Amino acid sequence: MSEPQKFVDLRNPRRIWAVGSIHAQTDHLHAVHEVIAARFLPGDRLVYLGNMVGWGERVLETVDALLAFRTWLLSWRGMEAGDIVYLRGAQEEMWHKLLQLQFAPDPQQVLDWMTRHGAGTTLAAYGGTVEQGMAAARGGTMTLGRWTQGLRQAMHAQPGHENVFNTLRRAAYCTGPESGEGGVLLVSAGVDIRRPLTHQGDAFWWGAPGFAQMSEPYGGFSRVVRGYDPARKGVAVTEHVTTLDGNCGRGGHLVCGCLSPSGEILDLFQV
Repeated sequence: MSEPQKFVDLRNPRRIWAVGSIHAQTDHLHAVHEVIAARFLPGDRLVYLGNMVGWGERVLETVDALLAFRTWLLSWRGMEAGDIVYLRGAQEEMWHKLLQLQFAPDPQQVLDWMTRHGAGTTLAAYGGTVEQGMAAARGGTMTLGRWTQGLRQAMHAQPGHENVFNTLRRAAYCTGPESGEGGVLLVSAGVDIRRPLTHQGDAFWWGAPGFAQMSEPYGGFSRVVRGYDPARKGVAVTEHVTTLDGNCGRGGHLVCGCLSPSGEILDLFQV
């Protein structure tokens, strides 16, 4: 893979623990962490499939929980920083764009759309309000820039939070152990099966038509695993696609799957 800053090679894992969309539901996250902690083995990897924040109000607590569990796992002998991966989902993408709102052609419209799609709770967690943002947008680019800088400073004031958002990746993968074929690709919402992996763009966090009906391997990977279904149809496992979305944050469950390096489902649970 030619863009390591965007894609993570999981490097011959024993197993892969993949956590679906959390949406700032800290209690569900703690419960999943307890199960993983009891079953994690040396050589395993942990991948959070995006949408860790958004919709739910406990954004700060969620990021703190992610950091605390990462710290605990990295205390294990042989564990490396790259063994724990955070993917960019729709909520993280909106937060990234919100911090650059002064460059949007119609910032008021963009802010309104983002807050209606779940980003309002992340904004509030770092001290912002929609009303402040709208007022700043009416004040012009410089006023809006000062407002977004204040949000950045508030995020920076939370230990480790900025690092989490700065280390988001678009996808994680591992190839087959021998031939390089038959591995697994992990993404947030899906891929556009008509395009190669390096030309996906927003499909990673917004999904693409036809993904759930994929009938053959994509890009040499025998299985693609995602943590968010834009259609909200819940958990699904087909021959080539696995969806680990239990509608957490919208009255549902947080889903976690344990996968073999080839994408075989070894364990699947929800809390």
